[in-house]
Amino acid sequence: MHDKTNGPADIHPFTVSIPQAALDDLKDRLCRTRWPDELPGTGWEYGVPVAYLRELAEYWRTGYDWRSCEARLNVFPQFLTEIDGAQVHFLHVTSPEPGAVPLIMTHGWPGSVLEFLDVIGPLADPRSHGGDPADAFHVVVPSIPGFGFSGPTRDTRWDYRRVARAWAELMERLGYHRYLAQGGDFGSGISRELGLIAPDSLIGIHLNSPPTFPAGDPSTLDELDRERLDTWARHQAETSGYVAVQSTRPQTLAYALTDSPVGQLAWIVEKFQEWTDSTGTPESAVDRDHMLGNVTLYWLTGTAGSSARLYKESARVWGEAEASRVPTGVAVFPHDVTLPVRAYMEDLDDIVHWTEMDRGGHFAAMEEPELLTADIRAFARGLATEPTLTP
Repeated sequence: MHDKTNGPADIHPFTVSIPQAALDDLKDRLCRTRWPDELPGTGWEYGVPVAYLRELAEYWRTGYDWRSCEARLNVFPQFLTEIDGAQVHFLHVTSPEPGAVPLIMTHGWPGSVLEFLDVIGPLADPRSHGGDPADAFHVVVPSIPGFGFSGPTRDTRWDYRRVARAWAELMERLGYHRYLAQGGDFGSGISRELGLIAPDSLIGIHLNSPPTFPAGDPSTLDELDRERLDTWARHQAETSGYVAVQSTRPQTLAYALTDSPVGQLAWIVEKFQEWTDSTGTPESAVDRDHMLGNVTLYWLTGTAGSSARLYKESARVWGEAEASRVPTGVAVFPHDVTLPVRAYMEDLDDIVHWTEMDRGGHFAAMEEPELLTADIRAFARGLATEPTLTP
């Protein structure tokens, strides 16, 4: 599946080519699923409903085409390298525009590089997508170590701070000495941390679904920020069980998700239902095949456990926020599971751009790629974006 590397600084081309036997095994396992019972009339309250998941799993087995997803990925140049003892897979799409600015984009959990398939082209080549060529970026989209084609990590302490250090090294290897960073979910925390590790390299940081670090007296917040703090509290109380498991016993969880494709499907699809601008089922917010491609990537790479370890490792440093001096932009999608508290962010970050969207949720690049693309462009226009790079 992976090309070999010969040294720590080597960068090698990579093409996705999953053996047919792995796809046949997936279909066979789906055919032999042992289904649980459920309480009648509970809908999504107790988790993913059996009837919904049965139908989705049958489509995954008989209707979904991984090869189409594979082909979409292989449109973009992909590479492997080793950084700090971990394999790193990344897409690197250079813009045809001479004034393009480097941009590194980072996914979170339960996402992957597949989240960005609909935004890479418009960001890298706006001229070909009806945009202004002055808004062009050289786009770098890495798979977090432990996720996707980066494969499982091989040692402990791969928290989001270590990932940020790896990204700083990756951008240096690519010859990008001044660049923008963008991310959501864990990608948001990693992008922000990158600004703390290498502030002189960051032109700016654009975040969706950013981390909120509570600080100060909540009674001093305005009504909107208090509502968002209450939303965060409800999430912690009602829908954050996955965090408790993944940040304490990811290895135990890994057995179930690595052995059962339906288990892996349910674990991820639940988040697409709860965290998106959906009406009833996730497919009302994201394309079904796009969502299944993301689930299939976790399954085929066997990274359910290693991706969950990011929670375990990062739990040691959660809440240890430092102030950032890098210009920061925030895009708020109203149906995200957690919404940023602006007053708290302004205490720690140099907020120079803030957009309240009228639709969309957690998986912004999948749900509303045009809105996200437009906001990244608008943010970048307001910055001093002279890149220093080696072609």
